[in-house]
Amino acid sequence: MGEFLNVVNFQEGLRKLREACPKQETELLPIRNAYRKTIASKFVSPENLPAFNRTTVDGYAVYAPDTYGCSETLPAFLQFDGEVQMGQAAECEITPGHCCWIPTGGMLPSGSNAAVMVEYTEKMGEDTILIYKPVAPWENIMQTGEDVQTGQELFLPGKAIRAQDIGLLASLGVEYVPVNKPYRVGIISTGDEIVPLNIKPLPGQVRDVNSYALAVAVEACGHIANVYPLVKDDRQELTRTIDKGLNENDILLLSGGSSVGLKDMSLEVLMSFPDATMLFHGLAVKPGKPCLGVKIGHKLAVGLPGHPVSALMMFHIICKPLLQSCAEMVRDVSLELNVASQAGRDDFIPVQIIEGEDLPTARPLLGKSGLMSILALADGYIHIAYEKQGLKAGEKVKAYLF
Repeated sequence: MGEFLNVVNFQEGLRKLREACPKQETELLPIRNAYRKTIASKFVSPENLPAFNRTTVDGYAVYAPDTYGCSETLPAFLQFDGEVQMGQAAECEITPGHCCWIPTGGMLPSGSNAAVMVEYTEKMGEDTILIYKPVAPWENIMQTGEDVQTGQELFLPGKAIRAQDIGLLASLGVEYVPVNKPYRVGIISTGDEIVPLNIKPLPGQVRDVNSYALAVAVEACGHIANVYPLVKDDRQELTRTIDKGLNENDILLLSGGSSVGLKDMSLEVLMSFPDATMLFHGLAVKPGKPCLGVKIGHKLAVGLPGHPVSALMMFHIICKPLLQSCAEMVRDVSLELNVASQAGRDDFIPVQIIEGEDLPTARPLLGKSGLMSILALADGYIHIAYEKQGLKAGEKVKAYLF
């Protein structure tokens, strides 16, 4: 039995992975196809929004001082000069003592600086409008550039594009946006004991879980998962598959073979490639100590534990931060039970979130580490830092949601 060669804490491991992670390529996409993609470069507005002064109500465009002091018992009398047509430039010019009809979103005529809601007006004859409520300058008006100004910084690099962001881009007439291309992530599941789903396992064998769970986890982060056929504990076969995976992908995820058993050869094979640099071999965490990171040229290979629960947990802990296209979902919760921890390592405990009237409760899902049903029931996990020896019931903690 060998030993882990370069054990680091998970923060150090994550830092090393971030530094070694390949730089994403960029592409120009139609905004309709940019949902959940990340902005590749700082984006500034090409124009003002709105492009002209426009009203936010149906009513009458007025010169605000003409309405000062009016009331229901003493209305202001204004000369009616016609109306603004929706979708057209305002042709009339408002002079003191005059007004014109304007629909919501209509262009404010020159000379006017406010709009009176129709509810506070009354038409008397063909050419007189009674105003029952005064308005202040620019009341019920959205001024040019009030929403967005030309040159205003809207999005920073790495911003994940949401539906409302696409709406804003469309409002500005932006048809294409520069985004980061998704990573191609190769997934290799290894082990003599692993069999495909369509084969009933014999004693000592287990079905392939990691290929499916990791692929979906990668795709949930907005990237492309390439799943390779199962690899037995055979050095030549593993070398061929890793070589193919490195050539076809930006990042390679291996499950199994990263520990220190007699058949654990992932590190040795990875380090046999030219320009290979070991980032770490072993993380001071539970679950998931058998993790490794290797940079090969400009590609990154991450070895995850073979056990499905540990593999998926460690994906969320050290891989998802590299891949996710949106901010990590974190909730403040109250811990339901005491949870013990061993000082000197970071513990990650799956939890179930129970909604309450006040702070939600996090129920630790404790049990044997190999129980897949525990992870299936979990909404996320809590982190117990290496310097602590546990958390107490009722303590406020952060839950990181899957």
